[in-house]
Amino acid sequence: MSTDNTSYFVLWLRSLAFWIVFPVSLVIFATLLLFTVFFTLETRWQLVQVWVHFILWWLKVTCKLTHEIQGSEHITRDAGIVFSKHQSTWETIALQQIFPIQVWVAKRELMWIPFFGWGLALMKCIHIKRGSGRAAVVQLVTQGQTRLREGIWVVIFPEGTRIPAGARGRYRIGGAVLAEQSGYPLVPVAHNAGEYWPRRSFIKRPGVIQVRIGAPIDPAGKSAQQLLAEASDWIEARMQEITTL
Repeated sequence: MSTDNTSYFVLWLRSLAFWIVFPVSLVIFATLLLFTVFFTLETRWQLVQVWVHFILWWLKVTCKLTHEIQGSEHITRDAGIVFSKHQSTWETIALQQIFPIQVWVAKRELMWIPFFGWGLALMKCIHIKRGSGRAAVVQLVTQGQTRLREGIWVVIFPEGTRIPAGARGRYRIGGAVLAEQSGYPLVPVAHNAGEYWPRRSFIKRPGVIQVRIGAPIDPAGKSAQQLLAEASDWIEARMQEITTL
C-alpha cells in the first residue's frame, strides 16, 4: 500500500472530486457514442480512447494515482486474448489504453444498464449468460473467434469478478478454451490496482499501480487445462512480486 501520509480527510476530498466527474463524463461520452451507431467500430474506439485518457488523467490530478507498465513489448500487432487479474474498476479503464482495439467478455445483464450497457453493446462486447455453464463457454468461443479473426483483441477476467487485493479467485476455463480452439495466444496480465482503488471503495489512495504483461502463451499442442494453469501461475507469481501488502 502507498506510504503516502496524506490525511484521510484529504484522501476523501480528492476521491470526491474524482467521483463527481467520473459518472458525468461516462454519461456524456456514452451518449455521444450512441450517435456513432452508423460509424465503424474503429471510429467508436477513437471516441472511447478520448474518455479513457481523460479519466486516467483526472485520476492522476485528483487522486495522485498513476501506473507503470513492464512487458509492453509483448503487445503485438496481431490480436490475442488478454487474461487479466481483476481487483478493481481501474483495469476495466486502463486496459483500453494499454492494449489495441478490444472487446470485453461481460454478462448479458450489463447490456440493460442505461448508457454504460448501451455503450458496451455498440463496442461489440461478447455477451454471455452468466451461470449457464457450458453454454456460456460456447457463447464465448463462438463470439470470441469472430472478434479475433476481425483483428480485435478479447479481454477476459478469468476470475469472473473483482477479487480483494491479496486474494486469489478461482480461474475459470472459458478464456483458455477460446485460446485452444482459436489458436490465438493468451497474454497474461498482473497488476495491484486493488491496493490503491479497492473494490466497493470510495477512497482511492495515491501511488503507482504496477502492471506486468507476460509473453504471449502459444496454445499449440496444449490443452485448455494446461493453458489455464500456465497463465494463472504466471499471474499469481507476478502478484507476489508486486504486492505492497
